Amino acid sequence: MMSLPNILTLSRIVALPLLAFLMWWPDWEFGYLLAFGLYSLMGITDYFDGYLARSSGTVSKLGIFLDPIADKIMVATVILVLAAQGVLRGPFVGDAHVIAGLIIMAREIAVSGLREFLGGLQVSVPVSRLAKWKTTFQLICLGALILGKAMPWWTVTIDSLVMNVPHTVGLTTLWAAAVLTVITGWDYLRVGLRHMD
Repeated sequence: MMSLPNILTLSRIVALPLLAFLMWWPDWEFGYLLAFGLYSLMGITDYFDGYLARSSGTVSKLGIFLDPIADKIMVATVILVLAAQGVLRGPFVGDAHVIAGLIIMAREIAVSGLREFLGGLQVSVPVSRLAKWKTTFQLICLGALILGKAMPWWTVTIDSLVMNVPHTVGLTTLWAAAVLTVITGWDYLRVGLRHMD
């Protein structure tokens, strides 16, 4: 059923190659600025597809199937490209910020598998408030990391350390999202373990 909410969801998936293309050259500031605009637009469609589906009573099986997939593919695409281009690098721990990205991606894969398993048992796992905060931090951190590459001049100096403001916000919220990812992932796993022999 190709309703407007489903079209919005599909548009996020279709736009992903363009998003990856715009982020592929780490020194192309204008490309990253365009990528930030596209990423923000994709985030807005993520909100509105669910809102429109519920408010108009057009929630469909296709939408229920596609929406979480579109979200996970978008997050994975941005994390992988940022890691490949060396953007997940920062003060004190260097490339170790990639670990936070790996934690987020591993959790998304594990929870998807767990939901599929529980779906076969007719067990639904509602999204918790903490999981919504995790998603919020995730969206903020990836957007901030993209914006940091678009605006390398937006810096502050603390002692002798020069930090790009959006990039620093992005790395900080990336770790916050990773911590919430572990907590919410464990919550989902506990539910799943109750139904495993």
